[in-house]
Amino acid sequence: MNQNRAAIRYAKATLDFAIEKKAADAVENDMRDIASVVAESKELQNLLESPIVKGEVKKNALLEVFKNANEITKGLITTLTDNRRIGMLREVAYKYIILHEKLKGEDVAYVTTAVPLTADLEKKMLAEVNKITGNKVTIQNKIDESIIGGFVLRVGDLQYDASIANKLNNLKREFTNSL
Repeated sequence: MNQNRAAIRYAKATLDFAIEKKAADAVENDMRDIASVVAESKELQNLLESPIVKGEVKKNALLEVFKNANEITKGLITTLTDNRRIGMLREVAYKYIILHEKLKGEDVAYVTTAVPLTADLEKKMLAEVNKITGNKVTIQNKIDESIIGGFVLRVGDLQYDASIANKLNNLKREFTNSL
C-alpha cells in the first residue's frame, strides 16, 4: 500500500475516533501544530525519517515536543510508532486537516508560490477556487523559491501545477524524448 493511502486511512480512523470523543476540533489544532512544526524543523524531519533511530526514541521525542496535545493525538503518535509508520506523521496530519474541513464544509487551498501572494491576487484566486469546489475555501500561501515562478495549487486531492520549474521539466523531458 502506498504511503498516501495509508496516511488517509490513519487520518480517517483518527477523525472517526475524535468525532466519537467530541474532540475533533482539538485534534485538528494538534494536527496543524504537528504539520507546521515538522515542516519547519529539519532536525525533526531527519529524526522521523532516520532508519537508525529506534521507534521508542522517536515516540518519546514527539510526545515531549507535543506534550500539550490531546490524548487522541498522542495515541496516534504511539500507533504510528508501533506500526513503524511514524515517518508519515506530517502527511497524516495534512490528511486529517483536509478530511475534517471537508466534514465542516470547508476546504483549504494550498498555494505554493516563489514570492508571497498580493491581497488582490489572493482574492482572485479565492474566487476561482470557490467556483471550482463549491465550498467555503481558505487559502494558505507557502513560499518555495525553487518553483522559480507561477504557482502550484492544491485543494484536497486535486493539484494544478502552473510553476515555471514544472514547465521547464516538461520541456526538458520533451527534448530528451525527441533525441
